[in-house]
Amino acid sequence: MKLLQRLGINLDLALEATEALRGQAQREIPGVAEEKEQFPQATVTTIKILDQVGEQLMGKPVGSYITIEAPGLRLNNKEIHQNISTVLAQKINDMLKELHLSPEASILLVGLGNWNATPDALGPRVINKSLVTRHLYQYAPAELRGDLREVSALAPGVLGTTGIETAEIIKGVVDRLKPGAVIAIDALAASNLQRIGTTIQLTNTGINPGSGIGNKRTGLNANTLGVPVIAIGVPTVVHAAVIAFEVFGQLTAGNPYLTQQINEEKMHQIVGQVLEPFGGQLTVTPKEIDELIDNTARVIAESINQGLHPGIDAENASVYLQ
Repeated sequence: MKLLQRLGINLDLALEATEALRGQAQREIPGVAEEKEQFPQATVTTIKILDQVGEQLMGKPVGSYITIEAPGLRLNNKEIHQNISTVLAQKINDMLKELHLSPEASILLVGLGNWNATPDALGPRVINKSLVTRHLYQYAPAELRGDLREVSALAPGVLGTTGIETAEIIKGVVDRLKPGAVIAIDALAASNLQRIGTTIQLTNTGINPGSGIGNKRTGLNANTLGVPVIAIGVPTVVHAAVIAFEVFGQLTAGNPYLTQQINEEKMHQIVGQVLEPFGGQLTVTPKEIDELIDNTARVIAESINQGLHPGIDAENASVYLQ
């Protein structure tokens, strides 16, 4: 954790923050509760930050953080993806119930990110595959609505494209539509290579777009938008500095000679010199990111469709994908 703080790296995943803190303290974390569940294609870890002590230690607000670790997300296997979608759909449904939202409450989906940059295009691609129904409630007769919730969707783009803060766009739409809640989807940064494209985080505390790569924008949460905000995120990039220190760590492990020659201060100096042309902030993504984003966007969209609409289940969810 000290290393990450020194590098100026914020951990998007609550699970990684918990692992780093527990490794540093070698004990349970005050103000933080953790529970694990095992499913056929996924391990689900629910971390609850209970009070201000846990909030300060974790660097994240009080609330629930559900992490679904599913290596099968990387595989082009429809059955595995459907199983993962079902797990995520159930967790979305549970979170809506915890927020005391009725099945009739309207939802605004927000796909954060830049559709022109593949690693950051997860949010807009999920929106493209999600079922929106608000127009049915506005213009179609009741019999055409079926057993569907009122859902609208927005992909506001990024500040560099629009010249408008994302939070300002979303706030304007929320004020106009007055949804019961917002569900925001965004790409995250990880500190573990194995979590790229294999991990989904669901939280009821909102999100700070771009925080994982040091590009923090105005937060999207209940305080800024005036309605509950559920955030769904998937790591698509990892910091180059983290990879470099992982390599150093493996080289020096069990080798006293190298440990004497290359201490932590020396590693910082070398990594800083290598990353200097990029201002020390370089993130990398796998070459198969196009396929990973497509698979993950489909899984999340299918989960949202199942979780929000009572008339959609695992068997027919794919029918509703646009």
